[in-house]
Amino acid sequence: MRAIIPVAGVGTRLRPHTYTHPKVLLNVAGKPIIAHIMDKIVDDGIKKATIIVGYLGDRIRNYLETNYDIELDFIYQEERRGLGHAIYMAKDTFKNDPLFVILGDTVFDVELKDVLKKKESSLGVKTVDDPRRFGVAVTENGVVTKLVEKPQEPVSNLALVGLYLIQDPDMITDCLAELIRKDIKTKGEFQLTDALQIMIERGHEMTTFPVEGWYDCGKPETMLSTNRHLLDKVSYIADGAKDGNVIIPPVYISESASISKSVIGPYATIADNTVINESVIKDSIIGAGSRVEQALLDCSIIGNEAYVKGNYKRINLGDSSAIDFSNDPEFIL
Repeated sequence: MRAIIPVAGVGTRLRPHTYTHPKVLLNVAGKPIIAHIMDKIVDDGIKKATIIVGYLGDRIRNYLETNYDIELDFIYQEERRGLGHAIYMAKDTFKNDPLFVILGDTVFDVELKDVLKKKESSLGVKTVDDPRRFGVAVTENGVVTKLVEKPQEPVSNLALVGLYLIQDPDMITDCLAELIRKDIKTKGEFQLTDALQIMIERGHEMTTFPVEGWYDCGKPETMLSTNRHLLDKVSYIADGAKDGNVIIPPVYISESASISKSVIGPYATIADNTVINESVIKDSIIGAGSRVEQALLDCSIIGNEAYVKGNYKRINLGDSSAIDFSNDPEFIL
């Protein structure tokens, strides 16, 4: 089994943070988004992965090669032409391997060991109220009969959540090649959903598996929501943060963070080498090396090495930025 993880997107909805970092290296609940994915697949026994990179891809490669001792292949997707095109570009890395495709900006909660035991191809799905934003699966007696990308007229409420177990690497490669050869696009891109539909039409059996825990990190509000969910599972408080502070779990506070006279939590992530003084921080993510003083932050994302001082605010502040609400005459940008 080989994991295929496309992470070539620019992450425009998470600017300004993605001006300086690839989206999947943004911190959620104490570690990068992609680390939550990698830790899950490694724990469940996958030993090979192909990472499809693009924007700031060198940083992703460096992080993964430094932190994970599994077989890694990297494919650079210079022109983003859809998920189907991304998978097709990686075809030489999975000639003999069944695939498990995982979208790189989604944190998931599912028993992968059970899924990976399946003999047939299978797609992760979740029942949603409005399927128009998703690819959806139409099923009959537990078998997928049709896949539709972002239907404007509802045909199913089983949304595809970005987890695809594909047992026939040769067939998916051939179907993707057919899309590209015939220039078959949906919404201007080569879609993996369309290639899977061709597989179904050729008689390849697909089932579905339920994914109740499916957490998007594609924009600030969903990133904070995912941070809340993960902190419910992995709350951690460094011993040094407890003295003279009020800590309201769940939170993640790095061992190297320095916190004084502050209230932290609930649902706050405080990254490495952060300094927080006389502040209240809840439902927020504070990046590495940042400094927050005399501030009350709620539903905020502060980048790395940023500086915030004063007042009650909801802030989305990028790396190496400074903002002062205290009217301090000594404050210098």
